[in-house]
Formats: sequence, C-alpha cells, structure tokens
Amino acid sequence: MDKILIIEDEDAIAELEKDYLQLSGFDVTMEGDGELGLRRALEEDFSLIVLDLMLPGMDGFEICRRVREIKNIPILMVSAKKEDIDKIRGLGMGADDYMTKPFSPSELVARVKAHLSRYKRLVGTDEKHNDVIEIRGLRIDKTSRRVYLNGEEKNFTTKEFDLLTFLAENPNHVFTKAELFRNIWEMESVGDIATVTVHIKKIREKIEMNTAKPQYIETIWGVGYRFKV
Repeated sequence: MDKILIIEDEDAIAELEKDYLQLSGFDVTMEGDGELGLRRALEEDFSLIVLDLMLPGMDGFEICRRVREIKNIPILMVSAKKEDIDKIRGLGMGADDYMTKPFSPSELVARVKAHLSRYKRLVGTDEKHNDVIEIRGLRIDKTSRRVYLNGEEKNFTTKEFDLLTFLAENPNHVFTKAELFRNIWEMESVGDIATVTVHIKKIREKIEMNTAKPQYIETIWGVGYRFKV
C-alpha cells in the first residue's frame, strides 16, 4: 500500500484530504508542523508528499528544498496563494505539481494517482541492460535515471528527468507547452503552463553552456520547444 504524507496545519483540510485518500486505498500520515513534517519526510518511507506552503516552524518551500536534496519522490504542493511567483518558486524548488486552494478533493486524489503511476513506471524497470540516449556530450541513462554532461553527473528531479527524456526521444519535434504538460504530467494543462516553463528553465541551467543560446532545448517562439539534434 502506498504511503502518503500530508504536511498541513489546517486540521479540517488535512482530515478531508486524508479521508479521500484513504477511501482510494492509500495509507495516510498527517503532520501539522513544518519542522516535524520535514523530519518525518526524511526519516520515514513515503511514496508521495502533499505539502502545504504556509506552515508553522518551517514553510513548504524550505521543506521541499530539503527533501529534494535526499529523495526523489513526487511532491504535490498546495497553497491558498494564487500568485504565479509562488507557483514558479515552488516548482523551482523541485515540487512536481502545484494546486491552489480551494480545490476538489477528488482532483487531489486524481493528481496523486497520476504522479504515483508515472513515478512507478519510470523507476520500476526490470531491464538488465541500461537504456541510454547520447547526444553531443549529453548522456541520459533511462534505466538508472541519471544524466551526465561531458562525463559529469547532473542532479535532476523526477519531472525534470521525464521532460528532458521525452524531448530527447522525440528530436526535432516541436511540442507546445500544453502537449508537454499532458505527456509528462498526464493531465490537461488548465492554468498550469508555468509548470512546463519553469522545468525547461531548470533543465537548461543544468545542461546548457549558455542558456541564452541553448544547444539542446530550443524555444520556438509562439509555439513551444524542441530538442535539437
């Protein structure tokens, strides 16, 4: 059974999220304090974290950053803050998704299932030989989910790796942001286009010598992105 950690200081919201997730077959743990939530996230084995942004003790941004230094499990950030800057910051810290309160509990369950399903498919491979993509000094090891640039390993979050791999597997194909969101996050891009933009920016910072003149991921203005070969 998948274990979900909810870090949320509003008891009514946490209980509602817990009830819906438990009805869907998940083992759910709740924590209302930021520092205690971080400790549980690091010390215990969870399949996914539902992380509130505003918390006592430590905010969700810092928790996300600290978890990402050690673990690669999906992190779903939730917040009453509607500003794009908060979404961009949260995704930039390594969150896989960002939901704005109030939201439907059924939508939360759907997103949790989608993130877990994709994560399991991508890390649960039984292949004996590594599946590798190599392009101009960039090496993407799909089996071990590791990325190297000119022999130096670069650290990628789950969704950053998924997005880079998808683009590299479809070279010279121009994808819109909505198409990338549907393929990587497996949901319709309703107000979530910033998610793709932030992840592309983070990937470029890790693999491009000059992010203003990218040699791998090219922006096609007014359309989207493509991986150049």
